[in-house]
Order: sequence, then structure tokens, then C-alpha cells
Amino acid sequence: MAKREFPKIHFYDQDLVDMYDSTWQWLENFWKKGTNENGFQSKYFSYPDSDRINQFESCFATFFLVYSNRNYPVVSLLDNFYSKQEPSGAIRGEYSEIDGSPILTDENPSGILPPLFSWAEFNIYHKLGMKKRVKEVMPVLERYFSWIEKNFRKENGLYSVPPTATMMGNSPRENVVYPIDFNSQMAINALYMSALGDILNDKEISYRYKRAFFSVKTRINSMMWNRDDRFYYDLDENGEQVKIKTIASFWTLLAEIPNEDRAEGMIAHLENHEEFAVDNPFPTLAADEELYDRMGNGYRGSVFSPFNYMVLKGLEKYGKYELAREFAIRHLYAVLDGLHPEQGKGTLWEAYAPQHEGPARWEGRKDFPRPLFLTYTALSTITMMIENILGFYISLPRKTVDWTIPTLEIMGIEDLALKRNLITILSNRSGRGWEIRLKSEKLYYLTVDIIDTKKKTLPIPSGKCSILIDKL
Repeated sequence: MAKREFPKIHFYDQDLVDMYDSTWQWLENFWKKGTNENGFQSKYFSYPDSDRINQFESCFATFFLVYSNRNYPVVSLLDNFYSKQEPSGAIRGEYSEIDGSPILTDENPSGILPPLFSWAEFNIYHKLGMKKRVKEVMPVLERYFSWIEKNFRKENGLYSVPPTATMMGNSPRENVVYPIDFNSQMAINALYMSALGDILNDKEISYRYKRAFFSVKTRINSMMWNRDDRFYYDLDENGEQVKIKTIASFWTLLAEIPNEDRAEGMIAHLENHEEFAVDNPFPTLAADEELYDRMGNGYRGSVFSPFNYMVLKGLEKYGKYELAREFAIRHLYAVLDGLHPEQGKGTLWEAYAPQHEGPARWEGRKDFPRPLFLTYTALSTITMMIENILGFYISLPRKTVDWTIPTLEIMGIEDLALKRNLITILSNRSGRGWEIRLKSEKLYYLTVDIIDTKKKTLPIPSGKCSILIDKL
């Protein structure tokens, strides 16, 4: 396929648009070639100064690379890990870029990291429409799921992994044996494994993982939910709750674990300015915790794009689109402040201070945060811009675009590839009122959802056309 331009976005704040455009250009320097020694793919994405590939980073990177109009490869990031799968089903969380060997430590001897492959594959399927790939990777994902079940699931039905497996560094969770985030991530893993089974029309796979999902969901709800605090907590070795509020607990929203009432309790913590709704939402440790640091101090308050993206997707699961957009805008302006500081040189950082302009700090760690760490930050500048600020959700197999519009503004996206179909969707104000201008090469279906006002699904023909919002 001929090289295309990246999708263009339109928004009333040109600074955010420029930051989006610049990110695509910076990403050109993040591509490496596999070697005979490491056995990696011929072209894959990795931070230039890194000497290893990381499963957590690679999974999240796919969520912005799917919007590159296929200029950049996406699946090679995951295939690097699949190709290293061991006969036991094990896939280690990090591999050396020198010789391709797994990187194991005393703190994490099995190399387990958050199991997010199935979530990433589900998203890739809807953005790139590769059903054949789903069939090819399913055996790999099933063996991986079984390996985790066999090695990390305990008699109480919950999963126990080392603290380093949570990707939350110095978070004050030393006594945690059953992390709420890893258990929720296994629920997410099962949830999307079931969804991939549905894509393949395989009822046996779909049912098996749906049953696994409900099994861990039930245990999380019965053992990790605190009715008085209206919050999910980690557990210690005795199964007692460790009452420290961290960003880890909000993986439960993405995993669809709380019912509506419990979800409202969790969301109230996100909206509380004394806890998670600080200047730059969301800190990795609640602001009312004793060890919280306004400058971040690693995972004791710093704001990381992957965790923010996870929270926003969780809010969407419960229909909180306006709230998700509000938080996304606040976070993106904090990222923008770090790019254009009043003093010194700006860049896109690995992590941001929650209540201070610019990058986070970590006492004793001069290498933190890493500059231009697009592995994380591009989730904010690209994915959040398209999905939360503009409000688009694209499914190529369904030939659908859902556009959730919290408020009518001049905004939209131009030349976004739906496989071999380039589409443009722009809202503007004309003499006839608000209208949506559309351009497409082939037929697709657009659902316009103006929150609390109107919702309509329309077939969009090839060529140019426009829709008057008042006539919907």
C-alpha cells in the first residue's frame, strides 16, 4: 500500500493540534531492526536509548500506532513477544535487544508483567480489521493464559505476583501479595479473550473465558471491595485489605468489575480534589495519602499516560464520556505546559508532577523521567486526542465510526484510513447552524451521539456530503 499522510485533526486549540502533529514526526526515530542475535521483527518500535523491549510499553504503544494510517507497523511489537513463547506457555515481560534473552530479576524471577495482549489484539482488530491474525495468535494467547493460571493463581482464586510485576516502582505497596491491578488485568485478559472467541465464532472459547472472567470478578468483589470506603484495595498475605489508595484500583473499571453503584463510589474518588482530581489528573497515589508527593517522587504521585488512559477507558465503560473528556483536557494541558515551559527546555516526559508544572521527580533517580518518552506520552498526544478530546471510536470490521460529542465545537478528523477507505469528518458552524461535513471513498456508517441531546446512525455514501445537526 502506498505511504499515506497521518490523519489530520482539527480542534479550536492549535497548540494541542501542533503537539499531535509533532508526535508523529518524533516517532520516526523510534524504529529499530531485529538482528540474528535477538530474533526480533525486521522493524519494531522501541525507545531509542533502551536496551530491552518491555511488554507493558509495547502493548500500550499499539494503542496510538493503530492511528498511523499503516505508515508504521503495529503487530511487530506484540509478535516480538509471541516469538519468544516457551513450551510452558510463558512469555517474559522483558527481552534483551542485544541477544533476545529474557531479562529476569531476583525481585521478579518469572518475569511476569501485566497481561494486556488480548486487550491490545482486540483493539488492533477493530482498528485494522485483521481477522486472520486473531485466528493465528489465539493459540499463543491461550497458552499464555494457562501459564499464568498455573503459576500465579492461588487457592483463594486470586492471583499473586511480585510488586515489580505491577509496573508501579516505588508505590507504597510493600505488603501487597494480591494486587488489585494484576487481578483486574487478568479479568480484562479473560474478558477480551472471550471477545476474540466471539470474533472467531468459537462459542467454546468465548464461554470458557467468560467463565474465567466471572470467576475472578466474583472474588475481587467479595474480597477486595471495601463497603465503607467504597474502594477496591490490595490484599496482604493473610487476605487482609491494605488500605492505601493508588491508581491501581481503577483497573477494576476497565475490567467491568463493579456494578453501577460501586462504580459511582469509585468515580467519586476520581472527582475528589483531595484524592485523584488534582491539577494534573490522575496521580498514582491519592493526594490524601501520607506518602503522596506533589512533585511525584516516582509512583508516589507522578502522572503517567498509560494509567490515565486506562482510567479514561474505564470511565467510558460506565458511560462517563463527558467526565473522561474533562479529565483528558486537563491532563493534555499539563503535558503541553511541559512542552512549552516558562523556563528551561521543554519536551514530552515519561511522567508529570501532579501539582506542579513540568516533569515529575523521583528522589535518587537522575534518569527519571525519561525525555521524549513517546512510548508513554504518545498515548496522551495522539490516542486521547482522537478518542477522548474529539470523541471518535472506529471499528473497521463493522465499517462504523461512533462520534460522541460532549459539546458542539469546531473539530474533527481528516484523511483517517479505514483500510482502503479514507474518511473525513468535520463539524463546523455555518449560516444554517451546526453541520457535519463528510468525505469518504466508500460507504460506512456514522453514529453521531450528542450527549443528552440526540443520537442517530446514518449510512455515509462515497463522495462529499453534509449533515445538519438540527435535522438529525
